[in-house]
Amino acid sequence: MNEEYDVIVLGTGLTECILSGIMSVKGKKVLHMDRNSYYGAESASITPLEELYKRFSLPGSPPESMGKGRDWNVDLIPKFLMANGQLVRMLLITQVTRYLDFKVIEGSFVYKKGSIYKVPSTETEALASSLMGLFEKRRFRKFLVYIANFDENDPKTLEGVDPKKTTMQAVYDKFSLGQDVIDFTGHALALYRTDDYLTQPCLDTINRIKLYSESLARYGKSPYLYPLYGLGELPQGFARLSAIYGGTYMLNKPIEEIVMENGKVVGVKSEGEIARCKQLICDPSYVMDKVTKVGQVIRVICIMSHPIKNTSDANSCQIIIPQNQVNRKHDIYVCMISYAHNVAAQGKYVAIVSTTVETSDPEKEIKPALDLLEPVEQKFVSISDQYGPVDLGAESQVFISRTYDATTHFETTCDDIKDIYKRMTGTDFDFAEMERKKNDIFGDAADQ
Repeated sequence: MNEEYDVIVLGTGLTECILSGIMSVKGKKVLHMDRNSYYGAESASITPLEELYKRFSLPGSPPESMGKGRDWNVDLIPKFLMANGQLVRMLLITQVTRYLDFKVIEGSFVYKKGSIYKVPSTETEALASSLMGLFEKRRFRKFLVYIANFDENDPKTLEGVDPKKTTMQAVYDKFSLGQDVIDFTGHALALYRTDDYLTQPCLDTINRIKLYSESLARYGKSPYLYPLYGLGELPQGFARLSAIYGGTYMLNKPIEEIVMENGKVVGVKSEGEIARCKQLICDPSYVMDKVTKVGQVIRVICIMSHPIKNTSDANSCQIIIPQNQVNRKHDIYVCMISYAHNVAAQGKYVAIVSTTVETSDPEKEIKPALDLLEPVEQKFVSISDQYGPVDLGAESQVFISRTYDATTHFETTCDDIKDIYKRMTGTDFDFAEMERKKNDIFGDAADQ
């Protein structure tokens, strides 16, 4: 281990694994270490089920009704992939897709006045939806057509809207959309967690709605994808990419010290040895003195023996509870997957509820979501602090990822990856740079 590396990475969360993959592809010499004995850090999938009980300090072992412990791969952080989003682009360009199988999530739903409705995202669905009255439907349809044709470089499509100045609220007003429609458009289509976006220029929101529609258009049922065997497969796929390009991996390595000289990182000490480096990437847990708490997220993993009511018995779905519907500042999310994705025993469903904590009684905050899931066989509750870097790395060359947020997709994670990349290299992230040129001897031997 007493060697010199270009980059040392600490922690095998998804952000860290993608960055070590990118750096390896760029020809950097990378050493990747984790204090845990498994991949994924905060974004791991836990197996067997007994391990999950231990992790949450539940007494005893799982009842026999839970089936074989090995049949379970339970995500600690619930997220789906947008079919047309940034993470799927990264997976395709690096060909990490060849190590993974994906399924389309069967439906996306939104909560209104105590009930859930399918999110209408095409003109046909909008006209058939019971979320809106007849006149509202016509106005919403016009709005969707406007968004689909919107091109910031073609003034004819803008109809007097200035993409960089007109607020989103003004665009909604232009189409006379009511509060309920604004709620599901902003939260279930544009996937904002709060209403701050209403007073911002409309371009970002319009692009988010386009991303949703384009992702939906790829597979039809919903815009979301999910990997078989759980999200823990994603960091492992990128770790494999890094290894093909000469990256070195070490699990179960206690990190004793990050060695600094004159305010700049020069290496990492583990088990008495020092590996030297020019740059360091890590998650907040390795450098608690260089991060600040930015919030808290509550996540409740619920094991059930039935699909969620009013979802047409979907074996996977997402439910968004817009904050206005339950008098909150942040949305509540439910991600549900099941035995169909090789993450649970036959006939079992796993629903994970998450939201940003706002009060001193977080469990009460998520009650509207838990009520949708009854009866629940077993709950696992976690309340996690969220951290962001105080040190952006310009001097120290230590680049710290942000804790995973309460959103149910990976777009914010990809933004963080692009931001760290720019701070490390001084240049904007370019997807083409991730293009893979080396073959994987195992997976590709058959293709020769």
